Order: sequence, then C-alpha cells, then structure tokens
Amino acid sequence: MHPEILRELTAQHGRDLRERARLARLARTARRTARAIRRGSDSGDGFVVPPIPDYVDGSFGTAGDEAASQVPAARRAA
Repeated sequence: MHPEILRELTAQHGRDLRERARLARLARTARRTARAIRRGSDSGDGFVVPPIPDYVDGSFGTAGDEAASQVPAARRAA
C-alpha cells in the first residue's frame, strides 16, 4: 500500500476513535446528570460562581441605585 494512503487511513482511524470517545464521554455525563436529577441531589459539582463586580472599580451596585441606571445628560459645548 502506498505510504500516503496508509498515513491517511491511520489518521482517519485516529479521528474516528477520538470522536467515539467524545460521544461516549458525553453520554456518560448525560446519564450521570439524569441520575442525579432523578435522585434529587441537586448539589451539582460544588462549583459556586463568585460575585462579579458591577463597576470597574470593583464595587457592587444595589437594587435601589437609581443613579447607576440613568444615562447622563448630553454635554453642551462651551
């Protein structure tokens, strides 16, 4: 067999094996998630999203912050 054809067949086989492994991993994750939902354990993986600051200086806005939700008026040229 020609070396280029053999190389391409080997590469194709490797791609097929990686795709099958990816699909198997996806199916395992789906089964694990469905099983956890059926059992009622909604703990997930324990990852907690950290609070993200609302402003560049790192401060957090509050629900009653009306000044933050208003757009400033346009400036006039002097």
